[in-house]
Amino acid sequence: MCTGQSILSKLLRLQCFSSMKEVEQVQAFITKTGNFNSTSLITKLVNFTSLSPLGSIFHAQSLFEETSMDDPFICNTMIRAYARSVFPIKAIYVYNHMQESNVGSDHFTYNFALKACARVLKCVEEDDEKCVGFEIFRKGIEIRCRVLKLGFDHDSYIQNSLVFVYSQCGYVRLARQVFDEMTERSVASWNVMISAYDQVNDFEAADYLFDLMPQRNVVSWNTLLFRYVKFREIGAAKKLFREMPERDAVSWNSMIAGYVQVKDYNGALNLFHEMQIAHVEATEVTLTSVLGACAETGALDIGMKVHESLKEKQYKIEGYLSIALLDMYAKCGKLNSAWEVFNELKVKPVSCWNAMIVGLAVHGHSEEALELFSSMEKRNEEVKPNRVTFIGVLIACSHKGLVEEGRQYFKHMVKKYLIVPDKKHYGCMIDLLSRWGFLDEAYQMIKTVPDSETSSVLWRTLLSACRVHGNVELAEVCFRQLSKLEPLKDADYVLLSNIYAEAERWDDVELLRSDMISTGVLRVLGCSHIEMMK
Repeated sequence: MCTGQSILSKLLRLQCFSSMKEVEQVQAFITKTGNFNSTSLITKLVNFTSLSPLGSIFHAQSLFEETSMDDPFICNTMIRAYARSVFPIKAIYVYNHMQESNVGSDHFTYNFALKACARVLKCVEEDDEKCVGFEIFRKGIEIRCRVLKLGFDHDSYIQNSLVFVYSQCGYVRLARQVFDEMTERSVASWNVMISAYDQVNDFEAADYLFDLMPQRNVVSWNTLLFRYVKFREIGAAKKLFREMPERDAVSWNSMIAGYVQVKDYNGALNLFHEMQIAHVEATEVTLTSVLGACAETGALDIGMKVHESLKEKQYKIEGYLSIALLDMYAKCGKLNSAWEVFNELKVKPVSCWNAMIVGLAVHGHSEEALELFSSMEKRNEEVKPNRVTFIGVLIACSHKGLVEEGRQYFKHMVKKYLIVPDKKHYGCMIDLLSRWGFLDEAYQMIKTVPDSETSSVLWRTLLSACRVHGNVELAEVCFRQLSKLEPLKDADYVLLSNIYAEAERWDDVELLRSDMISTGVLRVLGCSHIEMMK
Protein backbone atom coordinates (compact mmCIF):
# COMPACT_ATOMS: atom_id res chain seq x y z
CA MET A 1 0.00 0.00 0.00
CA CYS A 2 1.39 3.41 -1.01
CA THR A 3 1.83 5.95 1.76
CA GLY A 4 1.35 9.68 1.28
CA GLN A 5 5.13 10.17 1.39
CA SER A 6 5.79 7.54 -1.30
CA ILE A 7 3.13 9.08 -3.55
CA LEU A 8 4.71 12.50 -3.05
CA SER A 9 8.11 11.03 -3.93
CA LYS A 10 6.70 9.62 -7.18
CA LEU A 11 5.05 12.93 -8.03
CA LEU A 12 8.33 14.78 -7.53
CA ARG A 13 10.02 12.41 -10.01
CA LEU A 14 7.28 13.05 -12.58
CA GLN A 15 8.68 15.00 -15.53
CA CYS A 16 5.42 16.72 -16.51
CA PHE A 17 1.65 16.41 -16.47
CA SER A 18 -0.43 15.30 -19.44
CA SER A 19 -3.80 16.92 -18.69
CA MET A 20 -5.69 19.29 -16.42
CA LYS A 21 -7.41 16.24 -14.90
CA GLU A 22 -4.00 15.04 -13.62
CA VAL A 23 -3.31 18.53 -12.25
CA GLU A 24 -6.60 18.56 -10.35
CA GLN A 25 -5.92 15.10 -8.92
CA VAL A 26 -2.47 16.16 -7.71
CA GLN A 27 -3.92 19.34 -6.22
CA ALA A 28 -6.51 17.30 -4.35
CA PHE A 29 -3.74 15.05 -3.00
CA ILE A 30 -1.47 17.85 -1.78
CA THR A 31 -4.43 19.68 -0.25
CA LYS A 32 -5.48 16.54 1.62
CA THR A 33 -1.92 15.73 2.79
CA GLY A 34 -0.91 19.35 3.51
CA ASN A 35 2.00 19.36 1.04
CA PHE A 36 1.40 22.84 -0.37
CA ASN A 37 4.89 23.74 0.88
CA SER A 38 6.47 21.48 -1.73
CA THR A 39 7.95 24.20 -3.96
CA SER A 40 9.16 21.67 -6.53
CA LEU A 41 5.67 20.21 -7.01
CA ILE A 42 3.96 23.62 -7.09
CA THR A 43 6.52 24.72 -9.69
CA LYS A 44 5.59 21.78 -11.91
CA LEU A 45 1.89 22.51 -11.49
CA VAL A 46 2.26 26.21 -12.35
CA ASN A 47 4.60 25.46 -15.23
CA PHE A 48 2.12 23.06 -16.86
CA THR A 49 -1.04 25.08 -16.23
CA SER A 50 0.47 28.37 -17.41
CA LEU A 51 2.60 27.31 -20.40
CA SER A 52 1.13 24.09 -21.80
CA PRO A 53 -1.54 24.33 -24.53
CA LEU A 54 -3.46 21.79 -22.44
CA GLY A 55 -3.24 23.94 -19.31
CA SER A 56 -5.17 26.99 -18.09
CA ILE A 57 -3.48 30.25 -17.23
CA PHE A 58 -6.40 31.17 -14.96
CA HIS A 59 -5.86 27.98 -12.99
CA ALA A 60 -2.15 28.86 -12.83
CA GLN A 61 -3.01 32.32 -11.49
CA SER A 62 -5.15 30.75 -8.75
CA LEU A 63 -2.28 28.43 -7.75
CA PHE A 64 0.16 31.32 -7.88
CA GLU A 65 -1.91 33.54 -5.59
CA GLU A 66 -2.51 30.76 -3.09
CA THR A 67 1.05 29.47 -2.78
CA SER A 68 4.01 31.00 -4.56
CA MET A 69 3.92 34.77 -5.00
CA ASP A 70 7.35 35.06 -3.38
CA ASP A 71 9.11 32.42 -5.48
CA PRO A 72 11.31 34.04 -8.19
CA PHE A 73 11.16 31.08 -10.61
CA ILE A 74 7.37 30.80 -10.42
CA CYS A 75 6.99 34.59 -10.77
CA ASN A 76 9.12 34.42 -13.91
CA THR A 77 6.96 31.58 -15.24
CA MET A 78 3.80 33.64 -14.73
CA ILE A 79 5.33 36.70 -16.43
CA ARG A 80 6.40 34.53 -19.36
CA ALA A 81 2.95 32.93 -19.63
CA TYR A 82 1.01 36.19 -19.46
CA ALA A 83 3.42 37.86 -21.91
CA ARG A 84 2.31 35.47 -24.64
CA SER A 85 -1.37 35.39 -23.64
CA VAL A 86 -4.35 37.59 -24.48
CA PHE A 87 -3.74 39.43 -21.17
CA PRO A 88 -0.08 40.58 -21.40
CA ILE A 89 -0.75 43.52 -19.07
CA LYS A 90 -1.04 40.98 -16.24
CA ALA A 91 2.62 40.10 -16.81
CA ILE A 92 3.46 43.71 -15.94
CA TYR A 93 1.36 43.40 -12.77
CA VAL A 94 3.35 40.32 -11.70
CA TYR A 95 6.60 42.13 -12.50
CA ASN A 96 5.49 45.13 -10.42
CA HIS A 97 4.60 42.78 -7.55
CA MET A 98 8.12 41.30 -7.68
CA GLN A 99 9.70 44.75 -7.43
CA GLU A 100 7.38 45.98 -4.69
CA SER A 101 7.75 42.80 -2.60
CA ASN A 102 11.52 42.49 -3.16
CA VAL A 103 11.18 39.09 -4.81
CA GLY A 104 14.54 38.20 -6.30
CA SER A 105 14.80 38.77 -10.06
CA ASP A 106 17.24 37.67 -12.74
CA HIS A 107 17.86 38.27 -16.45
CA PHE A 108 14.89 36.03 -17.34
CA THR A 109 12.59 38.33 -15.37
CA TYR A 110 13.57 41.39 -17.39
CA ASN A 111 13.54 39.58 -20.71
CA PHE A 112 9.98 38.30 -20.15
CA ALA A 113 8.79 41.64 -18.74
CA LEU A 114 10.09 43.52 -21.78
CA LYS A 115 8.36 41.08 -24.12
CA ALA A 116 5.15 41.68 -22.16
CA CYS A 117 5.52 45.45 -22.64
CA ALA A 118 5.76 44.94 -26.39
CA ARG A 119 2.76 42.60 -26.45
CA VAL A 120 0.53 44.98 -24.46
CA LEU A 121 0.32 47.36 -27.41
CA LYS A 122 -1.02 44.59 -29.65
CA CYS A 123 -3.92 43.93 -27.29
CA VAL A 124 -5.28 47.40 -26.47
CA GLU A 125 -8.26 49.17 -27.95
CA GLU A 126 -7.42 51.57 -30.76
CA ASP A 127 -8.78 54.52 -28.76
CA ASP A 128 -6.36 53.84 -25.89
CA GLU A 129 -3.28 53.05 -27.97
CA LYS A 130 -1.57 56.44 -27.71
CA CYS A 131 -1.95 56.68 -23.94
CA VAL A 132 -1.01 53.06 -23.31
CA GLY A 133 1.94 53.34 -25.69
CA PHE A 134 3.40 56.19 -23.65
CA GLU A 135 2.95 54.32 -20.35
CA ILE A 136 4.50 51.14 -21.76
CA PHE A 137 7.43 53.16 -23.12
CA ARG A 138 7.99 54.55 -19.60
CA LYS A 139 7.83 51.04 -18.17
CA GLY A 140 10.36 49.89 -20.79
CA ILE A 141 12.72 52.73 -19.78
CA GLU A 142 12.28 51.79 -16.11
CA ILE A 143 13.13 48.14 -16.83
CA ARG A 144 16.15 49.17 -18.89
CA CYS A 145 17.44 51.26 -15.97
CA ARG A 146 17.19 48.23 -13.68
CA VAL A 147 18.93 46.11 -16.33
CA LEU A 148 21.82 48.62 -16.46
CA LYS A 149 22.03 48.79 -12.66
CA LEU A 150 22.16 44.98 -12.34
CA GLY A 151 24.68 44.55 -15.15
CA PHE A 152 22.38 42.62 -17.51
CA ASP A 153 22.71 45.19 -20.30
CA HIS A 154 24.93 42.92 -22.43
CA ASP A 155 22.52 39.99 -22.29
CA SER A 156 21.55 39.40 -25.94
CA TYR A 157 18.01 38.23 -25.08
CA ILE A 158 17.33 41.39 -23.08
CA GLN A 159 18.83 43.56 -25.82
CA ASN A 160 16.59 41.88 -28.41
CA SER A 161 13.55 42.44 -26.19
CA LEU A 162 14.49 46.12 -25.77
CA VAL A 163 14.68 46.53 -29.55
CA PHE A 164 11.24 44.91 -29.78
CA VAL A 165 9.70 47.16 -27.09
CA TYR A 166 11.07 50.38 -28.59
CA SER A 167 9.89 49.40 -32.07
CA GLN A 168 6.39 48.56 -30.80
CA CYS A 169 6.23 51.98 -29.12
CA GLY A 170 7.33 53.66 -32.37
CA TYR A 171 10.84 54.62 -31.20
CA VAL A 172 12.80 52.97 -34.02
CA ARG A 173 15.85 55.22 -33.57
CA LEU A 174 16.19 54.04 -29.96
CA ALA A 175 15.74 50.47 -31.15
CA ARG A 176 18.54 50.97 -33.69
CA GLN A 177 20.75 52.51 -30.98
CA VAL A 178 20.41 49.36 -28.85
CA PHE A 179 21.06 47.22 -31.94
CA ASP A 180 24.23 49.17 -32.81
CA GLU A 181 25.49 48.87 -29.21
CA MET A 182 25.30 45.05 -29.27
CA THR A 183 28.72 43.43 -29.05
CA GLU A 184 27.35 40.20 -30.48
CA ARG A 185 24.33 40.05 -32.77
CA SER A 186 22.48 36.78 -33.19
CA VAL A 187 20.23 36.03 -36.14
CA ALA A 188 17.34 36.94 -33.81
CA SER A 189 18.85 40.41 -33.27
CA TRP A 190 18.90 41.08 -37.01
CA ASN A 191 15.37 39.74 -37.41
CA VAL A 192 13.96 41.95 -34.65
CA MET A 193 15.60 45.09 -36.08
CA ILE A 194 14.41 44.34 -39.61
CA SER A 195 10.88 43.84 -38.25
CA ALA A 196 11.17 47.22 -36.50
CA TYR A 197 11.89 48.97 -39.80
CA ASP A 198 9.12 47.04 -41.53
CA GLN A 199 6.68 48.20 -38.87
CA VAL A 200 7.29 51.88 -39.74
CA ASN A 201 7.36 51.08 -43.48
CA ASP A 202 11.06 51.94 -43.82
CA PHE A 203 11.62 49.11 -46.29
CA GLU A 204 14.85 50.60 -47.64
CA ALA A 205 16.50 50.29 -44.21
CA ALA A 206 14.91 46.86 -43.67
CA ASP A 207 16.17 45.53 -47.02
CA TYR A 208 19.63 47.02 -46.38
CA LEU A 209 19.91 45.06 -43.12
CA PHE A 210 18.41 41.95 -44.74
CA ASP A 211 21.18 42.03 -47.38
CA LEU A 212 23.85 42.57 -44.68
CA MET A 213 22.75 39.61 -42.55
CA PRO A 214 25.65 37.15 -42.16
CA GLN A 215 23.14 34.29 -42.09
CA ARG A 216 19.39 33.85 -42.30
CA ASN A 217 16.95 31.44 -40.73
CA VAL A 218 13.27 30.67 -41.23
CA VAL A 219 12.33 33.68 -39.06
CA SER A 220 14.19 35.97 -41.49
CA TRP A 221 12.08 34.70 -44.38
CA ASN A 222 8.94 34.87 -42.25
CA THR A 223 9.65 38.56 -41.61
CA LEU A 224 9.67 39.21 -45.36
CA LEU A 225 6.57 37.05 -45.80
CA PHE A 226 4.74 39.00 -43.10
CA ARG A 227 5.54 42.26 -44.93
CA TYR A 228 3.82 41.02 -48.08
CA VAL A 229 0.84 39.79 -46.06
CA LYS A 230 0.58 43.07 -44.16
CA PHE A 231 0.25 45.01 -47.42
CA ARG A 232 -2.09 42.44 -48.98
CA GLU A 233 0.43 41.49 -51.67
CA ILE A 234 -0.84 37.92 -51.66
CA GLY A 235 0.70 37.03 -55.03
CA ALA A 236 4.19 37.98 -53.81
CA ALA A 237 3.55 36.29 -50.44
CA LYS A 238 2.45 33.06 -52.14
CA LYS A 239 5.52 33.05 -54.41
CA LEU A 240 7.87 33.57 -51.45
CA PHE A 241 6.04 30.94 -49.39
CA ARG A 242 6.55 28.34 -52.11
CA GLU A 243 10.23 29.28 -52.66
CA MET A 244 11.33 29.58 -48.99
CA PRO A 245 14.27 27.26 -48.15
CA GLU A 246 12.33 26.07 -45.10
CA ARG A 247 8.94 26.70 -43.54
CA ASP A 248 7.64 26.43 -39.99
CA ALA A 249 4.20 26.79 -38.41
CA VAL A 250 4.60 30.60 -38.41
CA SER A 251 5.09 30.56 -42.20
CA TRP A 252 1.85 28.65 -42.68
CA ASN A 253 0.07 30.88 -40.13
CA SER A 254 1.14 34.07 -41.93
CA MET A 255 0.00 32.75 -45.30
CA ILE A 256 -3.37 31.54 -43.95
CA ALA A 257 -3.88 34.86 -42.16
CA GLY A 258 -3.02 36.64 -45.43
CA TYR A 259 -5.78 34.83 -47.29
CA VAL A 260 -8.23 35.71 -44.52
CA GLN A 261 -7.11 39.36 -44.63
CA VAL A 262 -7.96 39.67 -48.34
CA LYS A 263 -11.21 37.73 -47.78
CA ASP A 264 -10.03 34.73 -49.79
CA TYR A 265 -11.49 32.40 -47.18
CA ASN A 266 -11.53 29.35 -49.43
CA GLY A 267 -7.82 29.92 -50.09
CA ALA A 268 -7.22 29.95 -46.33
CA LEU A 269 -9.16 26.72 -45.78
CA ASN A 270 -7.43 25.00 -48.72
CA LEU A 271 -4.01 25.96 -47.36
CA PHE A 272 -5.01 24.69 -43.92
CA HIS A 273 -5.90 21.36 -45.54
CA GLU A 274 -2.50 21.37 -47.26
CA MET A 275 -0.85 22.13 -43.89
CA GLN A 276 -2.52 19.05 -42.37
CA ILE A 277 -1.35 16.86 -45.26
CA ALA A 278 2.21 18.16 -44.68
CA HIS A 279 1.88 17.05 -41.01
CA VAL A 280 2.64 20.53 -39.69
CA GLU A 281 1.13 20.91 -36.21
CA ALA A 282 -1.48 23.68 -36.18
CA THR A 283 -0.99 26.31 -33.47
CA GLU A 284 -3.50 28.52 -31.72
CA VAL A 285 -2.75 31.23 -34.29
CA THR A 286 -3.48 28.81 -37.14
CA LEU A 287 -6.79 27.73 -35.68
CA THR A 288 -7.81 31.31 -34.90
CA SER A 289 -7.38 32.26 -38.58
CA VAL A 290 -9.07 29.07 -39.80
CA LEU A 291 -12.07 29.59 -37.52
CA GLY A 292 -12.30 33.18 -38.81
CA ALA A 293 -12.45 31.81 -42.38
CA CYS A 294 -15.11 29.30 -41.32
CA ALA A 295 -17.16 32.11 -39.78
CA GLU A 296 -17.11 34.15 -42.99
CA THR A 297 -17.84 31.26 -45.37
CA GLY A 298 -20.31 29.38 -43.19
CA ALA A 299 -18.00 26.34 -43.22
CA LEU A 300 -19.53 25.09 -40.00
CA ASP A 301 -18.42 21.49 -40.58
CA ILE A 302 -14.73 22.46 -40.63
CA GLY A 303 -15.15 24.70 -37.58
CA MET A 304 -16.86 21.89 -35.68
CA LYS A 305 -14.07 19.46 -36.60
CA VAL A 306 -11.52 21.93 -35.21
CA HIS A 307 -13.55 22.19 -31.99
CA GLU A 308 -13.88 18.40 -31.69
CA SER A 309 -10.14 18.01 -32.21
CA LEU A 310 -9.46 20.50 -29.41
CA LYS A 311 -11.79 18.59 -27.11
CA GLU A 312 -10.13 15.27 -27.92
CA LYS A 313 -6.73 16.75 -27.07
CA GLN A 314 -8.22 18.26 -23.87
CA TYR A 315 -6.99 21.63 -25.14
CA LYS A 316 -8.00 24.46 -22.81
CA ILE A 317 -9.94 26.93 -24.97
CA GLU A 318 -9.06 30.45 -23.83
CA GLY A 319 -7.92 33.79 -25.20
CA TYR A 320 -8.02 34.51 -28.94
CA LEU A 321 -9.00 30.93 -29.75
CA SER A 322 -12.12 31.12 -27.58
CA ILE A 323 -13.14 34.39 -29.24
CA ALA A 324 -12.67 32.90 -32.74
CA LEU A 325 -14.60 29.74 -31.85
CA LEU A 326 -17.45 31.69 -30.27
CA ASP A 327 -17.60 34.09 -33.22
CA MET A 328 -17.65 31.18 -35.69
CA TYR A 329 -20.61 29.49 -33.99
CA ALA A 330 -22.46 32.81 -33.61
CA LYS A 331 -22.01 33.82 -37.26
CA CYS A 332 -22.99 30.35 -38.48
CA GLY A 333 -26.17 30.55 -36.40
CA LYS A 334 -25.32 27.60 -34.13
CA LEU A 335 -26.18 29.58 -31.02
CA ASN A 336 -26.43 26.63 -28.63
CA SER A 337 -22.78 25.81 -29.29
CA ALA A 338 -21.87 29.51 -29.01
CA TRP A 339 -23.55 29.61 -25.57
CA GLU A 340 -21.66 26.45 -24.58
CA VAL A 341 -18.30 28.04 -25.41
CA PHE A 342 -19.29 31.34 -23.77
CA ASN A 343 -20.44 29.73 -20.52
CA GLU A 344 -17.33 27.57 -20.21
CA LEU A 345 -15.00 30.58 -20.26
CA LYS A 346 -13.75 31.49 -16.80
CA VAL A 347 -12.57 34.92 -17.95
CA LYS A 348 -14.52 36.64 -20.69
CA PRO A 349 -12.83 39.56 -22.48
CA VAL A 350 -15.07 42.18 -24.12
CA SER A 351 -14.65 40.49 -27.53
CA CYS A 352 -16.43 37.37 -26.23
CA TRP A 353 -19.37 39.38 -24.91
CA ASN A 354 -19.54 41.26 -28.21
CA ALA A 355 -19.51 38.09 -30.34
CA MET A 356 -22.33 36.61 -28.27
CA ILE A 357 -24.45 39.79 -28.19
CA VAL A 358 -24.04 40.47 -31.92
CA GLY A 359 -24.67 36.81 -32.77
CA LEU A 360 -27.91 36.74 -30.79
CA ALA A 361 -29.05 40.07 -32.25
CA VAL A 362 -28.32 39.19 -35.88
CA HIS A 363 -30.22 35.92 -35.59
CA GLY A 364 -33.29 37.57 -34.07
CA HIS A 365 -32.80 36.67 -30.40
CA SER A 366 -33.16 40.31 -29.38
CA GLU A 367 -34.39 39.78 -25.84
CA GLU A 368 -31.53 37.40 -25.02
CA ALA A 369 -29.03 39.87 -26.53
CA LEU A 370 -30.32 42.73 -24.38
CA GLU A 371 -30.43 40.54 -21.26
CA LEU A 372 -26.82 39.57 -21.88
CA PHE A 373 -25.89 43.24 -22.29
CA SER A 374 -27.59 44.00 -18.97
CA SER A 375 -25.58 41.19 -17.35
CA MET A 376 -22.40 42.62 -18.88
CA GLU A 377 -23.07 46.07 -17.40
CA LYS A 378 -23.45 44.54 -13.94
CA ARG A 379 -19.87 43.26 -14.24
CA ASN A 380 -18.47 46.74 -14.84
CA GLU A 381 -15.35 45.97 -12.80
CA GLU A 382 -14.46 43.02 -15.04
CA VAL A 383 -15.50 44.23 -18.48
CA LYS A 384 -16.71 47.45 -20.08
CA PRO A 385 -18.91 47.73 -23.20
CA ASN A 386 -17.23 49.27 -26.26
CA ARG A 387 -18.45 50.52 -29.64
CA VAL A 388 -18.93 46.99 -31.02
CA THR A 389 -21.10 46.06 -28.03
CA PHE A 390 -23.52 48.88 -28.81
CA ILE A 391 -23.73 47.90 -32.47
CA GLY A 392 -25.06 44.53 -31.27
CA VAL A 393 -27.47 46.22 -28.85
CA LEU A 394 -28.87 48.54 -31.54
CA ILE A 395 -29.25 45.65 -34.01
CA ALA A 396 -31.24 43.82 -31.34
CA CYS A 397 -33.51 46.85 -30.90
CA SER A 398 -33.99 47.17 -34.66
CA HIS A 399 -35.00 43.53 -35.13
CA LYS A 400 -37.50 43.67 -32.26
CA GLY A 401 -38.88 47.14 -33.04
CA LEU A 402 -37.74 48.59 -29.71
CA VAL A 403 -37.54 52.16 -30.95
CA GLU A 404 -37.65 54.00 -27.64
CA GLU A 405 -35.17 51.54 -26.07
CA GLY A 406 -32.86 52.07 -29.06
CA ARG A 407 -32.97 55.83 -28.55
CA GLN A 408 -32.12 55.37 -24.86
CA TYR A 409 -29.24 52.95 -25.54
CA PHE A 410 -27.81 55.38 -28.11
CA LYS A 411 -27.84 58.19 -25.53
CA HIS A 412 -26.52 55.82 -22.86
CA MET A 413 -23.56 54.94 -25.09
CA VAL A 414 -22.62 58.59 -25.54
CA LYS A 415 -23.30 59.91 -22.02
CA LYS A 416 -22.16 57.03 -19.79
CA TYR A 417 -19.41 55.41 -21.85
CA LEU A 418 -18.30 58.54 -23.75
CA ILE A 419 -18.30 56.61 -27.04
CA VAL A 420 -18.47 58.89 -30.07
CA PRO A 421 -20.96 57.31 -32.52
CA ASP A 422 -19.54 56.26 -35.87
CA LYS A 423 -21.31 55.46 -39.16
CA LYS A 424 -22.17 51.94 -38.00
CA HIS A 425 -23.98 53.25 -34.93
CA TYR A 426 -25.82 55.83 -37.00
CA GLY A 427 -26.59 53.14 -39.57
CA CYS A 428 -28.17 50.95 -36.88
CA MET A 429 -30.23 53.86 -35.55
CA ILE A 430 -31.41 54.91 -39.01
CA ASP A 431 -32.31 51.30 -39.80
CA LEU A 432 -34.27 51.10 -36.52
CA LEU A 433 -36.14 54.38 -37.07
CA SER A 434 -36.87 53.93 -40.77
CA ARG A 435 -37.80 50.25 -40.49
CA TRP A 436 -40.49 51.05 -37.93
CA GLY A 437 -41.91 54.11 -39.68
CA PHE A 438 -40.06 57.03 -38.07
CA LEU A 439 -38.83 58.28 -41.43
CA ASP A 440 -38.67 61.99 -40.64
CA GLU A 441 -36.63 61.34 -37.49
CA ALA A 442 -34.29 59.09 -39.49
CA TYR A 443 -33.95 61.82 -42.13
CA GLN A 444 -33.11 64.43 -39.49
CA MET A 445 -30.54 62.09 -37.93
CA ILE A 446 -28.78 61.52 -41.27
CA LYS A 447 -28.33 65.28 -41.58
CA THR A 448 -26.55 65.35 -38.18
CA VAL A 449 -24.11 62.55 -39.06
CA PRO A 450 -20.54 63.84 -39.52
CA ASP A 451 -19.61 63.52 -43.21
CA SER A 452 -23.12 62.26 -43.98
CA GLU A 453 -22.66 63.57 -47.50
CA THR A 454 -20.22 60.73 -48.14
CA SER A 455 -22.32 57.99 -46.58
CA SER A 456 -24.46 56.54 -49.35
CA VAL A 457 -25.35 53.48 -47.22
CA LEU A 458 -27.45 55.62 -44.86
CA TRP A 459 -29.39 57.21 -47.72
CA ARG A 460 -30.04 53.82 -49.33
CA THR A 461 -31.35 52.48 -46.02
CA LEU A 462 -33.80 55.36 -45.83
CA LEU A 463 -34.74 55.00 -49.52
CA SER A 464 -35.63 51.34 -48.97
CA ALA A 465 -37.78 52.26 -45.97
CA CYS A 466 -39.60 54.88 -48.07
CA ARG A 467 -40.90 52.11 -50.30
CA VAL A 468 -42.12 50.06 -47.32
CA HIS A 469 -43.95 53.06 -45.87
CA GLY A 470 -44.97 54.69 -49.17
CA ASN A 471 -43.22 58.03 -48.64
CA VAL A 472 -42.66 59.23 -52.21
CA GLU A 473 -41.46 62.76 -51.41
CA LEU A 474 -38.72 61.61 -49.02
CA ALA A 475 -37.73 58.86 -51.48
CA GLU A 476 -37.07 61.54 -54.10
CA VAL A 477 -34.91 63.47 -51.62
CA CYS A 478 -32.88 60.32 -50.90
CA PHE A 479 -32.53 59.56 -54.63
CA ARG A 480 -31.26 63.08 -55.37
CA GLN A 481 -28.82 62.92 -52.48
CA LEU A 482 -27.46 59.59 -53.72
CA SER A 483 -26.98 61.03 -57.22
CA LYS A 484 -24.76 63.77 -55.70
CA LEU A 485 -22.61 61.27 -53.82
CA GLU A 486 -21.82 58.68 -56.46
CA PRO A 487 -22.99 57.21 -59.79
CA LEU A 488 -26.43 55.74 -59.25
CA LYS A 489 -26.81 51.96 -59.33
CA ASP A 490 -29.47 49.97 -61.14
CA ALA A 491 -30.98 49.01 -57.76
CA ASP A 492 -31.49 52.72 -56.91
CA TYR A 493 -33.46 53.28 -60.11
CA VAL A 494 -35.50 50.11 -59.63
CA LEU A 495 -36.32 51.00 -56.05
CA LEU A 496 -37.59 54.50 -56.89
CA SER A 497 -39.40 53.15 -59.95
CA ASN A 498 -41.26 50.66 -57.75
CA ILE A 499 -42.15 53.45 -55.30
CA TYR A 500 -43.63 55.49 -58.18
CA ALA A 501 -45.48 52.43 -59.51
CA GLU A 502 -47.03 51.68 -56.13
CA ALA A 503 -48.17 55.33 -55.98
CA GLU A 504 -49.54 54.96 -59.55
CA ARG A 505 -47.29 57.74 -60.85
CA TRP A 506 -46.77 56.06 -64.21
CA ASP A 507 -45.38 59.14 -65.99
CA ASP A 508 -42.57 59.30 -63.41
CA VAL A 509 -41.91 55.60 -63.90
CA GLU A 510 -41.42 56.15 -67.66
CA LEU A 511 -39.21 59.22 -67.10
CA LEU A 512 -37.04 57.28 -64.67
CA ARG A 513 -36.65 54.34 -67.06
CA SER A 514 -35.72 56.72 -69.88
CA ASP A 515 -33.15 58.39 -67.65
CA MET A 516 -31.72 54.98 -66.75
CA ILE A 517 -31.31 54.09 -70.45
CA SER A 518 -29.81 57.46 -71.41
CA THR A 519 -27.21 57.27 -68.64
CA GLY A 520 -26.23 53.74 -69.65
CA VAL A 521 -27.21 52.05 -66.39
CA LEU A 522 -27.98 48.38 -67.05
CA ARG A 523 -30.11 46.28 -64.77
CA VAL A 524 -28.07 43.43 -63.30
CA LEU A 525 -29.95 40.17 -62.96
CA GLY A 526 -30.22 38.81 -59.44
CA CYS A 527 -28.43 35.58 -58.54
CA SER A 528 -27.73 33.36 -55.59
CA HIS A 529 -25.45 30.43 -54.83
CA ILE A 530 -25.59 27.38 -52.65
CA GLU A 531 -22.98 24.86 -51.60
CA MET A 532 -23.73 21.40 -53.03
CA MET A 533 -22.89 18.16 -51.27
CA LYS A 534 -19.70 16.67 -52.68
